[in-house]
Amino acid sequence: MSLVLAALVLGGAAGAGAVLWMQKSGGGVSMDAPTAAPPNGGPCNGKPAKLYRHPMGAPDTSPVPKKDSMGMDYIPVCEDTEGTQNGAVVKVSLDRVQRLGVRSEVVEERALARTVRAFASVQYDERRQAVVAPKFGGWIEKLYVNATGDVVTAGQKLFDVYSPELNVLQQEFALSRSMQGPGGAADGRLRNLDYPEAELEKLRRGERPSRTISVLSPVAGTVVEKMAVEGMRYQPGETLFRIVDTSVMWVLAEVYEQDLGFVKVGDMAKVTVNAWPDRPFPGRVVFIYPGVGKESRTAKLRIEVANPDGLLRADMAATVEIEAAIPGRWVAVPDSAVIDSGKRQIVLLERGEGRYQPIEVKLGARVPGYVQVLDGLKPGERVVTSATFLIDAESNLRAALGAFMAGETK
Repeated sequence: MSLVLAALVLGGAAGAGAVLWMQKSGGGVSMDAPTAAPPNGGPCNGKPAKLYRHPMGAPDTSPVPKKDSMGMDYIPVCEDTEGTQNGAVVKVSLDRVQRLGVRSEVVEERALARTVRAFASVQYDERRQAVVAPKFGGWIEKLYVNATGDVVTAGQKLFDVYSPELNVLQQEFALSRSMQGPGGAADGRLRNLDYPEAELEKLRRGERPSRTISVLSPVAGTVVEKMAVEGMRYQPGETLFRIVDTSVMWVLAEVYEQDLGFVKVGDMAKVTVNAWPDRPFPGRVVFIYPGVGKESRTAKLRIEVANPDGLLRADMAATVEIEAAIPGRWVAVPDSAVIDSGKRQIVLLERGEGRYQPIEVKLGARVPGYVQVLDGLKPGERVVTSATFLIDAESNLRAALGAFMAGETK
């Protein structure tokens, strides 16, 4: 009578899978657990088994060898063997291993890096902005920069203003100079109002002051706001221009809380915007904001990106990829080697000569192609990474890991 005896399980390209070997008369698959104690002692290297488990993973054990209702032998569990905590060792003939296409890989320590992806938006660098808000009021008589988007240089003339307040101070300066010397208190008052130094020098030389004063751009950049209109009157402190240096832009990324531990200041980032999807912009993480969104559960990162050609514009939508290196070297296995049973993660350890054993592992970070193993494996061991699938039914997976899964069902 043909009986299902064992199965070999492997996570395929999607990360999990199952292989069932069927033994016919004279087949090449067997379990390392005998159906009864051999004449020279017990099944555990000549010693008696601690107990016998149900071959299909049911939560039923026996102190002596027995068969289930289908005639399948119970699996011995040894006191000091790896099968006590992990699954029973499955043995497959080498010929069948070759036909099944089973492949394995040596476990190694690797330098791991995880790619963190996040949505973001492009914003102006807050430290590269300036407003033009004169400390004195007046009328704009001549406007030289009259359009939003104009590019200006530091010291460039923005407009000419007639200010009655400045004219009074100019007269006071001239009168004070003729009576007391250099100009006295009027000199300081003009300085406090940001009176141009060139005009102040003319007053010191006794020259006739200009009727209007030219207001200059304090920085180089692009005019992003312009409230000034030729002929208008403005009050002291009223904002007339906002100028931004766009040579460097901020990209504010929203990173999920679970990814936050993999990102640090100094990490390099690749920024992509919809306008130029084939042109990535390199940047660097310069700041991680201290809060986390209550509803979004995301943390905000600030990334600085060079923008010499002005292609990046404020409020553009962006996508960010950050290569976050995990410090140190870690044991890692291909992600195709991991089988996730729901409550446990399992790999198949190659024991040599066609012997394979399910081993429970504790996993850490997942990186492209590999997964970090925190516990359960050590360098030099071999794990199964691929095989040819024979049967894909879930019941066959449970049968293959019968001894291992029995611990979950209790």
